Order: sequence, then C-alpha cells, then structure tokens
Amino acid sequence: MWKKLICSIAIISLICVNLNIVIADDEDNDSINLAEIIEVANMQDDELKINSRIAVAYDRTSGTVIWGKDENKKTAMASTTKIMTAIVAIENSNLKDIVTVSQKAAGTGGSRLKIKANDKISMNDLLYGLMLVSGNDAAVAIAEHVGGSVEGFAELMNNKANELGLQNTHFVTPHGLDNPKHYTTAVELAKIADYALKNQTFAQMVGTKSTTININGYSKKIANTNELLGILNGVTGVKTGFTNNAGRCLVTSVNRNGFEIITVVLQADTKKIRTADSIKLIEYVYKNYEQVNLEAIVDEQFENWCLINKKKIIINKCKNNNLDLYTSKLKNKLIPVMKTNIDNIQIDISNVYYIEAPLKENNILGTVKIICDNNVIDVLEIKNKHKIEKKDVVDYMQTFFLFFTS
Repeated sequence: MWKKLICSIAIISLICVNLNIVIADDEDNDSINLAEIIEVANMQDDELKINSRIAVAYDRTSGTVIWGKDENKKTAMASTTKIMTAIVAIENSNLKDIVTVSQKAAGTGGSRLKIKANDKISMNDLLYGLMLVSGNDAAVAIAEHVGGSVEGFAELMNNKANELGLQNTHFVTPHGLDNPKHYTTAVELAKIADYALKNQTFAQMVGTKSTTININGYSKKIANTNELLGILNGVTGVKTGFTNNAGRCLVTSVNRNGFEIITVVLQADTKKIRTADSIKLIEYVYKNYEQVNLEAIVDEQFENWCLINKKKIIINKCKNNNLDLYTSKLKNKLIPVMKTNIDNIQIDISNVYYIEAPLKENNILGTVKIICDNNVIDVLEIKNKHKIEKKDVVDYMQTFFLFFTS
C-alpha cells in the first residue's frame, strides 16, 4: 500500500514538473465555493456587515471613501505590497532587461515563483511572476535589479509613497513579509492601487488570469491567485496576500458601466472570509450607490439663481455694471451618492448684495455650498469675471448734463 502511494505521488510530481505549472504557494489555497459565496453576498441586508477587521471601498473617480471599517488604521499588508513593487519596477526599468537571479532571491521563503540561483528571466516575466503567483523570490530579484539591493529598492518605494502624499505607509521589503516597520492603511493601499492601475502595463498584468513565461528559455505556465478575477462581474485586478500579522488580504478593482471602485480587505481570518467580505463590499456599493454628475446640478441651479438675483446686486458708484458671475471649480465633478439621497442634494447659495466700486476681477462675492445628507460635500466661491471701474469726475459731469438736458 505504501509503495503504491509513494509511486502515485512520484508520478503526480513528475507530471507537474513536465507541464511546468506553478501552483501558487501564498498559504492561500484553501478551497472555497465561489458560487455559494456570491449567492449569499447578494442576499445580504442593506446594512453591510463584514468580518474582516479592516476594509474600505474607494471611489476611483472622486478619490473618496464610500465605506470604511478602521480604514485609516496602520496594519501589515503582506503581498499586497507587490502592487507598489510592480509599479516602481515598471517606472524604473526596461521590461526587456534579462535578470540573473541571485542566491538571495532564489532562497527567499513564502510564496514563490520557484526560480533558482543563476536563472535568467526577463523583467517582464518576473513581474508576471510577482503579480500572478505572488513570488517573493521574484520580488527580491526585481528589487536587486532595479534598486541595487532590497534596501535600495525600498527607498524607491518610499519615495513613491511620499510622491503620492501617503502619510501612513512605509516599506522595508518588496514582498511584504512581516516587519514592524512595514505597514500601510486600507485607504492608502487603495490609493496605491488606483495610481498603479493608471499604468496600462500594470493594469494588463493584474488583469491576466493565466499566462506563460520563460525561464532560461523554457516555458512555464502560471495562474493568478486572485479568486475573483474572471468570476465576479466587473473585476479587473488586483492582488491577494497573507502573513500572520496581515491575515488574509485582498485588493480588488471593479468597473461596472464606468463606475470604478477599489475594495481593500485586510486582517481576515480565512480565505473564505476575505472573499465573502470583498464580494459583500462590492455588491453593497453597486446596489446602494450611484455616480452623480454634481457639476451639472450646480451649473443649472447657479444659472437659475443668477437670473433672479444678479440684478438685485447694487454696485455703488460704478462706471458700468459689468457684473458677470462664475463659480470656482468643484473638487469632484462626479461623486458616488447613496441612491436614497440623490434627490436630497441641496445647493445653498449666499452672496453680498451691496458692493462699493471699484471692483477687481475675480473678487469673492459669495459661496455655493453643496450639501448631501446633512454633510457639506464642497464649497465653491462665487467670483466676478471682469473688473468694474468707479465713476470719476467726468462721469458725474456727463450724468449731470444728461439730467438737465433730457
């Protein structure tokens, strides 16, 4: 019996070697029933309840948080780190470069592409190995090639974080294995993913379900660890992860009819929980929120206000009442609004009705407040386009003359 078992294992191992298929070792492969999870998620109540300790739903168009749970809390990020690793590598290297794998890279533990010391592989294929099978060995090989060392590459990662205005993110490694000085927040991780997805090369990589790469001229088929890609409506990426401190992690990008969001789930206890919470979060947003063209609403209401109120504004001692009003720009033209609140968007306009000439152009004469669900979304300034001059002696003499000759 034991001989048969050993033979069977040997045969299976031989088949896997011959097929050159990489099975992701992200400690992430416990089986889940996606169809069942999706069905349960779609049956959830209007009130969203998730089990992961940290989560966020982030609107890509407006750059705002739609829903969050401890979304600003610093936390370990595991292999979601590789989102930053990939974009820094893409921006700072030639993807056609051939990288020789070092002993250090080959010996990196955790999830692996299973490259060996002195293997030769293109930067492009290393990046696919990084983002699809979450190769920690690929991450170190990339870091050494691009940054000269892991430490040098971490400096590039932190420079990019500073460039993006991230206040609560710091990188020590390119792979995300636990380190107390290696952390982020759900919101800032969403911002990193949003930035990276604007790069077409990155977006194509994380949106790939499976591909074939070449190591030393030999082909190897690899598959994406992202369980929602190609399964859940609109999912376009991004990255899975797991460490003891970070728990099960999943960053997901979704696009449904131009409404683009990123969800981040961190510190889930199981893969099933992180998957279920991600689906719940995604379906909750699309069920309850809608993108609203705030610019169209403001423009229409401000134009109507001007028709009624502009003539009421007195400009004392003006040479010519050339009052042409406009508003400053909105922070976001399109915003996600809960469907039940769309009809409750209020535009509150206030201004001065008495002005002393002269008046320079672009003077602030009032404000436009946009309010939704008792929250001020934005405040715009009302300004005048053109300067208005004050009457001089000649103007008064002409007025006097016209009065007595009429």
